[in-house]
Amino acid sequence: MYTSDMLETKKFDIISIGSATRDVFMKSEQFKIIEDKSFATGQGECFALGSKIEINEIVFTSGGGATNAAVTFSRQGLETACIGAIGEDADGEEIINELAKDGVNTDYFQRNNEENAARTAYSVILVHPSAERTILSYKGEGQNFNVGKIPFDNLKTDWIFLNSLGGHYDLLETAVKWARSEGIKIATNPGGKELEHGLDKLKILLENADIVIMNQEEAAKISGIDYKEEEEVFKFMDKIVKGIFIMSKGPDGVAVSDGKNIYRAGVPDSPVVERTGAGDAFSSGFAAEYIRSGDIEKAIQFATANASSVVAKFGSKAGILKESDWGPWPLVKVEQAQL
Repeated sequence: MYTSDMLETKKFDIISIGSATRDVFMKSEQFKIIEDKSFATGQGECFALGSKIEINEIVFTSGGGATNAAVTFSRQGLETACIGAIGEDADGEEIINELAKDGVNTDYFQRNNEENAARTAYSVILVHPSAERTILSYKGEGQNFNVGKIPFDNLKTDWIFLNSLGGHYDLLETAVKWARSEGIKIATNPGGKELEHGLDKLKILLENADIVIMNQEEAAKISGIDYKEEEEVFKFMDKIVKGIFIMSKGPDGVAVSDGKNIYRAGVPDSPVVERTGAGDAFSSGFAAEYIRSGDIEKAIQFATANASSVVAKFGSKAGILKESDWGPWPLVKVEQAQL
């Protein structure tokens, strides 16, 4: 395990902090969707108990919001570091190796090699032929982020991207205060456990972030307003978020507010293999283009292109666009109106 005095201080364009997992994607023609109200979503992805199920496609890859975002940033030419928590095992090593191949700095990863350490976080994604999927998630060492092991004094960056932090409020609070004191800009797509802290505790993040991204359900939860009342949600969030607030709406596209104007865009008609990582691709794509150009319309277009490319391939990283890829994709129409 490193200590802060062992690492040379480096300067980054952006540091992505959050979840890191090892993922395996399995697709089978034998997976069935069954309508049943006993499931939380009203549907279940099922297969016959006691049988042997043939898997038609299988892919091993790294995942987790922080690593997915870091790869977008790096492929878009930004000097990028990623900080996550992993076990001292082969799965953790694979995550590190994959990030290194994409030019992402991993010097600050937390690797727990103690005897009672959990394994690296692991997900099994069961993909139905319709592209819908069920994720079996083992959190492992991803839950054990230790704020004391992040050498903030050694980190130099223009931006940080905060993703799922496993609910560690001390890490969220420390990262925001550090960024604010150093003049570092913040982009965030908070995870479910962060949202569970509630609005009062999350205000430190929302009031200091330059880019805040949530989906409709998350925005409704944090604001207490039905997501169908979109105008009221934006009025509420614009009073809290100092920067740009983005609300993704799944197949209905996205709406973005900078406090003065609202921008809306739909979703292009593109092939879908499976949807894992689409939200990460959109969030990081928006942040990457906004860092580059400061143009919200371009950021929406690139974010949409990045997400559309990701869902066209297996895994959350295979479709992430490179800087040289930006251009051939059809541009979504972005409508702008004053608030």
